[in-house]
Amino acid sequence: MKQELYNYIFELEFKVRDYECDLQGIVNNAVYQNYLEHTRHEFLRSANNDFAEMHRQGINPVVIKSELEYKAPLTSGDEFVVKLALRRINYVKFQFIENIYMKGTNKLVLNGLITCAVTMNGRPVKIDTLPPAIFQLMESNEPELPKTV
Repeated sequence: MKQELYNYIFELEFKVRDYECDLQGIVNNAVYQNYLEHTRHEFLRSANNDFAEMHRQGINPVVIKSELEYKAPLTSGDEFVVKLALRRINYVKFQFIENIYMKGTNKLVLNGLITCAVTMNGRPVKIDTLPPAIFQLMESNEPELPKTV
């Protein structure tokens, strides 16, 4: 996964808790998924969109692919920041770019790329069914889509 410059639109600070570490004294690789998911949920709240409310309305963004590239380990007590960018891939897929940096030094810890699709009442739908505030945030980071005839 190539490190690129992104238009980060949200960030959230964390501190590693002892119980998140494995026998080697580093954060267990599965815990990183929790950090990224929590960041996505807090991002939605910050945009006045609650994940649970979207579900009640039948709108469900679902993760279809997770790519994590570990660059450096986190250990107990480390403070870090998850930075999030959002981009549309095509009419039905979008991605959260979520990178983790050490607080203070800004050292890259993890590159995360989470690809999602949207279902409505259990059926795949175009991503423009997402709440307008979220859909509009993708505009600044999306590639040119082919014109339909």
